[in-house]
Amino acid sequence: MSPVTARVVGVSSPRRKVLAIVLAGGEGKRLMPLTADRAKPAVPFGGTYRLIDFALSNVVNSGYLKVVVLTQYKSHSLDRHVTSTWRMSAMLGNYVAPVPAQQRVGKHWYLGSADAIFQSLNLIRDEEPDLVVVVGADHVYRMDFSQMVEQHVASGAACTVAAIRQPISMADQFGVIDVHPDQPSRIREFLEKPTDPVGLPDSPGEILASMGNYVFDAKALVEAVTRDADTEGTMHDMGGDIVPAFVARDDAGVYDFRDNDVPGATDRDRGYWRDVGTLGSYYDAHMDLVSPLPVFNLYNYDWPILTSHGPYAPAKLVQGAEERAAQAYDAVLSQGVVVTGGTVARSVLSPAVRVETGAEVSDSVLLHNVRIGAGAVVRNAILDKNVVVPPGEQLGVDPEADAARGFRVVDGLTVLGKDEAFER
Repeated sequence: MSPVTARVVGVSSPRRKVLAIVLAGGEGKRLMPLTADRAKPAVPFGGTYRLIDFALSNVVNSGYLKVVVLTQYKSHSLDRHVTSTWRMSAMLGNYVAPVPAQQRVGKHWYLGSADAIFQSLNLIRDEEPDLVVVVGADHVYRMDFSQMVEQHVASGAACTVAAIRQPISMADQFGVIDVHPDQPSRIREFLEKPTDPVGLPDSPGEILASMGNYVFDAKALVEAVTRDADTEGTMHDMGGDIVPAFVARDDAGVYDFRDNDVPGATDRDRGYWRDVGTLGSYYDAHMDLVSPLPVFNLYNYDWPILTSHGPYAPAKLVQGAEERAAQAYDAVLSQGVVVTGGTVARSVLSPAVRVETGAEVSDSVLLHNVRIGAGAVVRNAILDKNVVVPPGEQLGVDPEADAARGFRVVDGLTVLGKDEAFER
């Protein structure tokens, strides 16, 4: 069965109607300047994709073809991408629809992820689903949500939280799920960034960290976010308020991401998940793509990451001046890239990037339409769209010198924003 034709059948249960909600209103302050002009889920990734393409691909490949995307912060490019790229068959009643914040219940924007759903309850009422799959829009991973839904239905819980195993030393970076010792699929307590966590019954050195993905009985979700909207002192957050409310009445289960079996996964990339919330993690996730045996495999066509690749010609490597050969290794070259007598190593180049004669690009991420002039050297850098590095210049070679020139330097990376002028 192909991914997009998969359907959910609960244990001894009829097929259930599922609505998927993608929470895509994130501001992404820690990704500045990449989010200066766009929402976090709209940030380009892996050459040709945007971060939201991973969430939407997982949802669609899981067989859920009725999807709403809740947007808010600087959402124009995100709305445009979803509208122009994610088109479903209207004849079959399928859709991926961006829904901006509309102040439907008062003169305020979304106050949190739970409030975003509360202000969008008309979408649930219109569709009348049995179940609602709620996913974040800014992680890099593959996941078959239908398997999580099957467990949810079989468990009888009203809420199920997807969780990934992490070293116990990293517990203070996540929302941590404490499970019942005798019922490891049932949540005993939901802990926000605990400093004294307890390891798992079957693995004391690990904890279960929330992935920000959930399955709810539709009626229970509507009741929960409505109650939350009327509660004072709440942050109106799915992980911080809604899930703990289900846990308090012993009605929340956990789905271990380790049990998810995605078609075409390799032993090397099985269970891969990256939260790309910082420039450092965004960069590291790109470096996971470039090795000969990548930690995350974009070439799994049994579970494809879908997007629109645009009107670009194929990538091309050609000789430069004085018959200087172009070289590229351990690199991702997108459509429209032209390397003319330059060298590209351990880097990801987005569409329409140009690298001129004698230029060297290594350990870097270049977004759309970046130009690297002849003889320039770029290392350990993230360059947003349309940045031009003049001939003979250096960037990322000396972080202290870059900082002195006014460039942003974070975690040893030199980062230039969209259209940012190189001259200093």
